[in-house]
Amino acid sequence: MFREELNAGSGDVIVWINSPGGDCVAASQIYSMLMDYKGKVTIKIDGIAASAASVIAMAGSEVLMAPTALMMIHNPMTMAFGNHEDMQKAIEMLDEVKESIINAYEIKTGQSRAKLAHLMDAETWMNANKAIELGFADGILTDEKVAVDVPAYAFSGKAAENSLFSKLSAKAKTINTAPVEVPAEQAKTGRSVDELMDRLNLIKY
Repeated sequence: MFREELNAGSGDVIVWINSPGGDCVAASQIYSMLMDYKGKVTIKIDGIAASAASVIAMAGSEVLMAPTALMMIHNPMTMAFGNHEDMQKAIEMLDEVKESIINAYEIKTGQSRAKLAHLMDAETWMNANKAIELGFADGILTDEKVAVDVPAYAFSGKAAENSLFSKLSAKAKTINTAPVEVPAEQAKTGRSVDELMDRLNLIKY
């Protein structure tokens, strides 16, 4: 069903992932389909890409995570029934499955197999920044509307201060050149234009 939907059209595709994981064989098939797809595959993780879902994410030409998203990798698990030989075969099978998963992680991240195996042993949870640091993701999903609109509203506080100062200075100079008779009682309490200009200069700097 996934193959039919993927190949229903052509061109670049965006795959949104929000999954706790599931069957590793199904994940391997989806991973292979995306790797084989001719167009660019962008993976966008808006919730969680855990376990098998993290394997699918590795097929992205570009992997982007929401700032609040998580990725989790761990060792594969199974259920087994039988005697000692059956248990041993189940362990060997899990070892091979782990190696196959590491193949996908190694191709995407460039990390060593030993480090990736250790991260899986520890059941590693990664936020977006950690995933980018380790190479599991390429970037963080951003709000393109904000990225476009913010510069339009950007302003310089210093430019606003200088503009206000220029207007006040021009007003003060106009007053200074106009002959005005000041009553004696106001002259005692008022400030001269020169004094006001000195204060303006003080405020400016």
